[in-house]
Amino acid sequence: MVSCGAFPMMQTIFDPLRHKDVALTPEERVRQWFVSQLLGPSAVPAHLMMTEAGLKFGGKVWRVDILVYDRQGQPLAVVECKRPELDIDAGVAEQAMRYNIVLGVRWLLLTNGRSLHVYRREGDCFRPFGKLPTYEEMTA
Repeated sequence: MVSCGAFPMMQTIFDPLRHKDVALTPEERVRQWFVSQLLGPSAVPAHLMMTEAGLKFGGKVWRVDILVYDRQGQPLAVVECKRPELDIDAGVAEQAMRYNIVLGVRWLLLTNGRSLHVYRREGDCFRPFGKLPTYEEMTA
């Protein structure tokens, strides 16, 4: 018989978009913090966001950390979250751009919880936006 102390309890955090507790990894902590930023300061309606949204690309299934939709239900923004100790570099941007090939979004948001990089599509290019946009700015 094994004592109760032999197996540490896994820490969890509630994901308000998936409506369930999920494992509290460093990346999940960043993801849930950013969900709170989107729900709060950005005023994105909860029913127009999805965490861990699946998509197929190159014969593989990928998961978008956070996907924001417009009022017509079309993909609007991809959010890529990384653990705090990882830098937001070209590789992270390339990952978000791969998702964009399938989704065709207007916004890319990249964060590790320490820094935030926001890009808005202008024509065929993504240009730095400089701040966390509101949902109204995203949909304008």
